[in-house]
Amino acid sequence: MKSNPDIIEQYFNHINSVDFPCIGAKASATKGRADVLVAENICCPNDDADILSFIYKFIDKIRNDKNGFYSASIVFKSPKSFTEIEFDKFLWLRLQALSDLDSTAFEFAKGVSDNPESKEFCYSLKGEAFFVIGLHSNSNRQARRFEYPVLVFNAHRQFEILRESGTYTKMQNIIRKKDIKYSGSVNPMLTNFGERSAAFQFSGRKYENNWKCPFISNYEKTDINRTT
Repeated sequence: MKSNPDIIEQYFNHINSVDFPCIGAKASATKGRADVLVAENICCPNDDADILSFIYKFIDKIRNDKNGFYSASIVFKSPKSFTEIEFDKFLWLRLQALSDLDSTAFEFAKGVSDNPESKEFCYSLKGEAFFVIGLHSNSNRQARRFEYPVLVFNAHRQFEILRESGTYTKMQNIIRKKDIKYSGSVNPMLTNFGERSAAFQFSGRKYENNWKCPFISNYEKTDINRTT
């Protein structure tokens, strides 16, 4: 896969802009802990193997360092314009395809659920639980807008470490205040982990309460993975 330094630089400039609200993303970028891969088309499976390889290397790295805040982002060159419904569709299409490949070699992450209707739902690759954030040019949230579609993988373990250290709530409140200032309102999809399925927050789309996540887990079923 060809290197795309201009797109990567543009992405980091976006994260490091003064008003961008996510201080976790800023910290990981500033400290060199934000890995970025540029892929071709979010609608197409051609780069899935390369994306998985990239994420697997990222997972190996974060498992050897429990002190930092890391992120892994996939920036897709195209399509550059979506409606929110279209982006939501292809975000879940790509995540489903990656999950299906991953499930042939690895188990689902322990301690969380693979059921997207569960309050304990997380995405999983190589047995690592993730909270995924989507960005695209036409998001209803200013903080989720970027010229190219992006999938950002944040390890669930990092949020657990922050909770254990007592700094999670403080960091969360800072981000939410900055987001209100940046976007002009509270994100209607925003909830704390364990209040509602995190799937509602992945794409940034404003869902109706009766929305059903299209993700289907094909991992070997275990009791913890099917809790609701």
